[in-house]
Amino acid sequence: MSVRTRLIVGFAIATLAPAVIIVAIAISVLQYSLSVAPLHELDELSKSMEKIGRELYQRTGDTLKQDAAAGKIAPVQWKSADRSHWPTDVQEFADTSDPDRIALAGNGGDRMDYLVRHASDIWVYSASLHGVELSRIAEQYARARERVEWASVRNLGRAYVLILVALAAGIWVLAFTGVVLWSRRLTRPIRQLTKALSEVGAGRLDQRVEVTRLDEIGIAMDTFNRMADELQHSRERLVYITRLESWQALARKMAHEVKNSLTPIRLTMEEVAARYSDSENDFLQQASQIVVDEVTALERRVRSFADFSSEPPVRPKELDINSLLQERISFLKSSHPEIVYSTRLAEEAPFAVADEDLVKGMLTNLLENAAQASPPGGVVLGVTSAVDGKIAIEVHDSGPGLPARVRGTLFQPTISFKPGGMGLGLSIARRSAMMSGGDIELVASELGGAGFRVLLPRA
Repeated sequence: MSVRTRLIVGFAIATLAPAVIIVAIAISVLQYSLSVAPLHELDELSKSMEKIGRELYQRTGDTLKQDAAAGKIAPVQWKSADRSHWPTDVQEFADTSDPDRIALAGNGGDRMDYLVRHASDIWVYSASLHGVELSRIAEQYARARERVEWASVRNLGRAYVLILVALAAGIWVLAFTGVVLWSRRLTRPIRQLTKALSEVGAGRLDQRVEVTRLDEIGIAMDTFNRMADELQHSRERLVYITRLESWQALARKMAHEVKNSLTPIRLTMEEVAARYSDSENDFLQQASQIVVDEVTALERRVRSFADFSSEPPVRPKELDINSLLQERISFLKSSHPEIVYSTRLAEEAPFAVADEDLVKGMLTNLLENAAQASPPGGVVLGVTSAVDGKIAIEVHDSGPGLPARVRGTLFQPTISFKPGGMGLGLSIARRSAMMSGGDIELVASELGGAGFRVLLPRA
């Protein structure tokens, strides 16, 4: 199960149980509150009010009729000649065919009128209800019945429960969606890191992950990138060392075989040249000298291969890199007066642990190559610094630089890019650096040409 799935399942388990419990408690409280709500009492009260109002209305109406018939109450007579001044209720009664009518009048129905038709006139007998406003009571009763009917028809409790459940479910779904999106964003760098680890495990050491955060995951991604860099560098070194051993064995054998053949040739031709030095045969003298010179040149090349195949003893000690670089530049200045040498030294004198002779040989080779690559008036720059716990010595030149096609084979033997070169200088220099516990790498030149960095163990 992936980390993302675990986060989602954990959130679901951690939130569903509390959410169900909260909803259940809320439903119980809601049902209890609805059970104690005054709807039932309101229903009974409204029915009682209706019964009392009807009884009061009936009794008052009957009494009013009896008193009017017995002449106990004097009527208000509305003559037909004055109909334009009749009240609205009298006019409405006159427009009907009813012989009489009981109606509520006054303020809020606190008076009862008994309207009787006498030919074209209307007599009105009135009786007070002593402050009981039957019309207003009827309105209140109607509103109470509407409220009770509304609650009964719509099942208020069920509606509240459904609304509560829907609201809780909606909030949980939104939270769950947020957790899914958040977990996806959280686990994306982990998936990238896992994929990169798988690629590295399969041998593809060029895999890297982009670091876009500064938390623990970002630190892990940065650590992975540095680990992959170190693994790739270690594999390259291992491959180079393996090849170097093969090249050294081949160089050692070739140097031995060629040297054995060149020595008698050179000695024989020197003797021929000595015997015929007084001879008038110029061609024989010139040919002998050419052969001697070429054999001498071949012997120098054989010695270079012999030096490449040899393993000199390493005597490490603390070295002042600033002083050593300045000493090598001073040594080479006279050989290249047309070149401008410049340095940028570390403020605190960096000390490295390495073999002094090997370091001098490396610096001499790199500075000599830089001077030969730079045009007249060109610049060679030497830089010292501390890089990731190591001491770095950089050599930059203002020459044409190195073509991209040769960068991968730069430190291999028998590859030379200058006239008269054997192609062993950089190979020997890198071997010396590795024997001292460091390495040499190609860097971007600050002067537009080629740049090399020697890394040595820090004291």
